[in-house]
Amino acid sequence: MKVKEIMSSPVETINSDEMITKAAEKMKSLDVGVLPVMKRDKIVGVITDRDIVVRVIAEKLNPQNNPVSKAMTTDIVCCSEDMDMEDAAKMMEDKQVHRLLVLGNDNTISGILSISDIAKKMHDEHLLYEVLEKICEPAHAY
Repeated sequence: MKVKEIMSSPVETINSDEMITKAAEKMKSLDVGVLPVMKRDKIVGVITDRDIVVRVIAEKLNPQNNPVSKAMTTDIVCCSEDMDMEDAAKMMEDKQVHRLLVLGNDNTISGILSISDIAKKMHDEHLLYEVLEKICEPAHAY
């Protein structure tokens, strides 16, 4: 099975200079937890609901006066829409991410592959549990 068969699409994006409040409002209206961040038609990161909590609220930044670029994650992980699902799942495991940006042949965003896509659409419980187990391993000891 290929990534394009189960990914979520189309994908809404947000500009890096938009205010964080706008990103949160967009996430709420779309019922999503991530938005790819663009700057001049180039992917420069992603902003997640967790980014907003950890990098904005916990740091006491005003989301109305700070741009998305201040809170976004710049270490993005992408895959091809033609990648086999097993390879994409392995990538999620190795990078310990819940989502992959999916790029089309022209290197533009064509979708997002998430754990919930795997859970809802793949019907492969073994693969789902394996990915979840690896993603949830602690990256460092507390």
